[in-house]
Amino acid sequence: MAALKKTLIAAAVAAVAAFFGHAFLKIQRLSLASREMPVKHLKCRYLPYIEYGAEDITILKDGLAFLSTGLHDYLGLPSFSNEPGKMYVLDLLHPKPTPVELQIKGGLDLSSFNPHGISVYTNEADDSIYLFVVNHPQQKSQVEIFRFVGEDTLVHLKTVAHPLLFSVNDIVAVGPEHFYATNDRYFSYTLHLLTVILSMPWCNVVYYSPEEVREAAGGIQSGNGINISPDKRYIYVSDILDHEVDVFERLDGERLVYIKSVPVGTLCDNIEVDHMTGDVWLGCHPDATKLSNFDRKDPPGSEIIKIKNIVSDHPVVTLEYGDDGHELMGSTVAAPYEGKLLIGTIFHKALYCALK
Repeated sequence: MAALKKTLIAAAVAAVAAFFGHAFLKIQRLSLASREMPVKHLKCRYLPYIEYGAEDITILKDGLAFLSTGLHDYLGLPSFSNEPGKMYVLDLLHPKPTPVELQIKGGLDLSSFNPHGISVYTNEADDSIYLFVVNHPQQKSQVEIFRFVGEDTLVHLKTVAHPLLFSVNDIVAVGPEHFYATNDRYFSYTLHLLTVILSMPWCNVVYYSPEEVREAAGGIQSGNGINISPDKRYIYVSDILDHEVDVFERLDGERLVYIKSVPVGTLCDNIEVDHMTGDVWLGCHPDATKLSNFDRKDPPGSEIIKIKNIVSDHPVVTLEYGDDGHELMGSTVAAPYEGKLLIGTIFHKALYCALK
């Protein structure tokens, strides 16, 4: 009996050790640990006033760019400041574009403002501009809807919170109060790691309108950036841990139908779309272990990827910018505009670059 007990204990210890070994190797593989850093620089300068990251950036057709800054206390990611976040606007048609802090009016609690993903919707009926901002006050998830007025003011209109919007990462607006949102985890962070280890893709895309809230797409390992094609026909979603961009067709009734996935070979965060060419631009993390184990002497790098002809049978994926972290740490977004490129980060600085 004692021998059997020892055998069972030894088997259990071996099984636990094997599970943790498998888990470690899988996380290393998904994180692209120790991946050789691709290097490709552009002619860039740092944007003034952006010292603690610009996690998301989006640009209107007239060259007006919006930046969300100061994300902190989110999924254990590094941050250099715990001060409330801010929103900025930047005119890319100006000879020397400079960020201007947006004044926020209304009832929003600015002391806990913690902006993440953003999206802009322009109402063609009256040209009014609505800015949607993912907000994480006290580590919660909600979406703030603003109207942009004048040159530097956001008027807070509404806070959207819902059980299905439990860990929102990014959004794409499709109406004045309508949007698609990605959830980047299903459970708490620790349990989410377990679903990743066990290959359980339980994250999703949620459609929100004042009339209904529902899951629009599932089967995603970890939903991150989301955006829409210029003709409004396709929705693009970055599944960051699968190293892919998923393409969905948008049908009547705001239904999404999965079309394909495009491998990108890196951990891509936010998605921006060139309004003229339809090219998809992604801010990516070449090695996620350097984010989770932050070391200034060996910082997390930055990688910018472009996808041409994403819906075709032969999409083309190219590296447009790569750095080992000594110029820019932790890139999350790349927003193009007529030969210019804005690159944002989780917690570091932001770059203004020339593409031509």
